[in-house]
Amino acid sequence: MTSKIVVGLDGSQSGERALTYAQGLAQRLESCEIIVAFIIEWSPYTFQTAEENAQRHKRREEEISTARARVVDPAVKALSAAGFAATGVVRHGDVADLLDKIAKKDGAEQIVVARSSEGGFVNRVFGTSTVNLVLHASVPVTVVP
Repeated sequence: MTSKIVVGLDGSQSGERALTYAQGLAQRLESCEIIVAFIIEWSPYTFQTAEENAQRHKRREEEISTARARVVDPAVKALSAAGFAATGVVRHGDVADLLDKIAKKDGAEQIVVARSSEGGFVNRVFGTSTVNLVLHASVPVTVVP
């Protein structure tokens, strides 16, 4: 049976650490697929003008295309070249919620993300996507420092 690991990437160095950690885990398993996920943070509760809404769909498609070209496709290509089974996905929405949904939909046993040192005081007070993921995920979550 093939195991699956979802790795959350954000295009930063910390995301690369998460990917490296996931590769190490995958090597220890007999058969493992790595699912590279890039979530573009988006809130349905953001209020926008009519002009902004008109441009929203076009902007979302551009963001997905950019994330796929700059982060997901190169990661999947590198994983495949290293001998791993790998796929990639880009979504818009709540990071914690979507990473968990991807894990459930694809039958992943684990989610690997990196701790981000960005965000400062606001994130310490209101929490981060990583904290929300750890608190609410339906599968084990590994947070790479």
